[in-house]
Amino acid sequence: MIAPPPTPPASGRGAVNAGIAAAAARFAFSATPRLDAELLMAHALGVERNAILLDPTRYAIPAAFAALVERRLRHEPIAYITGTRGFWSIDLAVGPGALVPRADSETLLIAAQAHFAGRAPGTVLDLGTGPGTLLLAALDEWPAQGLGVDFSSKALDYARDNAATLGMTDRARFIRGSWASAIAGQFDLILANPPYIATDETLPAEVHDHEPHAALFAGRDGLDDYRILARQLPALIAPGGAAVIEIGATQAEPVTALLAAQGLHVALHHDYGANPRALVATKVLTPCTAP
Repeated sequence: MIAPPPTPPASGRGAVNAGIAAAAARFAFSATPRLDAELLMAHALGVERNAILLDPTRYAIPAAFAALVERRLRHEPIAYITGTRGFWSIDLAVGPGALVPRADSETLLIAAQAHFAGRAPGTVLDLGTGPGTLLLAALDEWPAQGLGVDFSSKALDYARDNAATLGMTDRARFIRGSWASAIAGQFDLILANPPYIATDETLPAEVHDHEPHAALFAGRDGLDDYRILARQLPALIAPGGAAVIEIGATQAEPVTALLAAQGLHVALHHDYGANPRALVATKVLTPCTAP
């Protein structure tokens, strides 16, 4: 059992809250300055964030906190600094070379739940898996077998480590490849969060300066990778299955058109902020005619 940290002297009580407040005041560039400061303080202390929220007076500010604040002031993503990010029902190790999981991507799991409606997909394919984000979340949701594909060897290293940490190495396999070019067979659930940012679009410094551009940018209109996926998906979707694809908030119409042109039926799902976020593509059933 790990012993609780020593109680700081009376003169130090309240210092952690003050340190968090001071750091948050310097993070004006962030959409979540207070949360950022709390996560960095918890990481420096080696405790869960809830611990410092419930009783911050148990702790004194650790020496490591100042260096973490300086890293954040250089717009380094919090997930890279702490080395982890929670997503869906799992925690994932992340770092430079791997796209940081976003809460909006959980929309794909919600859309998949709605499609399967109480039944479980037996096989899952995650195209552009990164650190294993969507695949490992799906395998935590359903007792399926999964395959993750990514072109980045560095991202795949994180994915394999995450599968091992989560005890999923017997169910999750990862290969390096360009989308589904090396994939044969069909899958019940296909997940994909491709790059969808236009090359001339301006991004926040913490994204543009730190996250891998290959996982962000997709040509002048942001649709280059959807054009590839739309051609590949029909052969990959098993009967009764679905491909669930993340889109940018303005891309529902053009990506739907690309998928529909390949004979797929498409349904739109919105994220937590009510923005268009996921397309569910299924094969159009051909009615049987009596002889």
